[in-house]
Amino acid sequence: MPLLNKLGIVSADSPRSPSLTRLRIAITVFFALDGFVFAGWVVRIPAIKAQTGASASTLGLALLGVSAGAVITMMLTGRLCRRFGSHQVTVALGVLLPLTVVLPPLTHSPLTLGLVLLVFGAAYGGINVAMNSAAVDLVAELGRPVMPSFHAAFSLGGMVGSGLGGLVAAHLSPTRHLLVIAVFGLVVTAAAGPTLLRHRPPRLQERIRTPESEPSRRLDRGTRVLVLVLGLIALCTAYGEGALADWSALHMEQDLHAHPGVAAASYSCFAFAMTIGRLTGTTLLERLGRTRTVVFGGAIGAVGMLFGALAPSVWLALVGFAVTGLGLANLFPVAIERAGALAGPTGVAAASTLGYGGMLLGPPAIGFMADWFSLPLALTSVAVLAAVAATIGFTTRRAAVPPAPKI
Repeated sequence: MPLLNKLGIVSADSPRSPSLTRLRIAITVFFALDGFVFAGWVVRIPAIKAQTGASASTLGLALLGVSAGAVITMMLTGRLCRRFGSHQVTVALGVLLPLTVVLPPLTHSPLTLGLVLLVFGAAYGGINVAMNSAAVDLVAELGRPVMPSFHAAFSLGGMVGSGLGGLVAAHLSPTRHLLVIAVFGLVVTAAAGPTLLRHRPPRLQERIRTPESEPSRRLDRGTRVLVLVLGLIALCTAYGEGALADWSALHMEQDLHAHPGVAAASYSCFAFAMTIGRLTGTTLLERLGRTRTVVFGGAIGAVGMLFGALAPSVWLALVGFAVTGLGLANLFPVAIERAGALAGPTGVAAASTLGYGGMLLGPPAIGFMADWFSLPLALTSVAVLAAVAATIGFTTRRAAVPPAPKI
C-alpha cells in the first residue's frame, strides 16, 4: 500500500460529541493565533532590517536565531507533551509566544536581533509541536483526515496578520504594532486555553485507562525511516513558506519596485491561496489519497514559484505566489499527521523539527544566495525543493506503512 495513502485510523462509530467539537475549535484557534503572530513579525522585517542596519546576509544570520531556538526546543517539547500532555504544553506556550514577539523591534543591531529571535524561535517551535500533537490525537479520535483544516487556520491567521500589517505599516511603528499583537495573543490564549485544559488528549486518556499498553517503547528502524521521509517532505515544502514569509515583501519592493502596501500583500496572496487549499484539503485527500496529493501539489507549487520569482511584473508575481500556495497547501499537514499517527508526539516532534527547520533555515539560506547571486534567483530554490517533495512522494508510493495503533 502506498506510503502516504494508508490512513491508519479507525472510523468513528459514534456521532461527534459536543466536547470534541469544542476541542477542535479551541485547537483551531491556537493554529490561527500562531499564524497571526508569526505574520505580524514577518511583515515588519523590512523596517527592522533598516532599523538594525543589517545587510541581506547579516539579516539571514539573525534570522538563523529563530531556526536555532525552534530546533533546540522541538524535540524537548515532544517529550514534554508525552509527560504532561499536549494540551497543557500548548496553553503554556500560547502565553509565551505573544510575550516574545515584542522583542525584535527593541533591537538596534543584527547581533541583538539574532539573540532575541532565538527566544522567539524557541516559543514558536515549541507551540507548533504541541498543537500539532494535540491535533494528531484529535484526528485519530474523529477518524477523518481533517489535519489540513488546522493548518488552514494557521494560513488564515497568517493572511490576516500580514494583511493588517500592510495596512498599519505606514501608521504604527514596529514596536507598537507588535505590542498590540502580543496583547491580542494573550487575550485569545486566555479565552481558548481553558477548553484545552479541561479535556485530556484522547491518547492520554487511553494510556491512563490501560497504562500497561503504553511502554516506553523505542521506535523500530522502519518506523524511524518513515518518520524521516515524512520529515523530508515537510522540510521541502515548509522551506517555501519560510522563504515567502521573510523575503517575498522585500523581493516585491526591491526587484519589482512595488508600493510597500502591495509588497506586504504578497505574503497575503500566498497565505490566502494556501488557506483555500487547506480548507478543501480533507475532501481532496479523501478523493485523491495522500500520494497523489503530495505529487500533484509539489509539481504545482514548483511551477507557481518559478512565476513568482522570475515574473517581470508585480501582478504576475502575485499570481505565482498564489499558485505556489495552492500547490504546497496540504503537503506539510499530510507529513505531520502521518508522522504523528506512526509515532505519537515523538513522531510529530521529529517531523516538525525537519519541517520547521526547513521553514526557518530557508530564509537565511535565501539571504546568502541573494548576496551571491540575486534575490529572484535565490527564490527559485523554493521551486526546486517543491519538486523534490513531489519526487519523494512518488518514489515512496509503494513503501509499506505499519498501521497506527487504534484508540
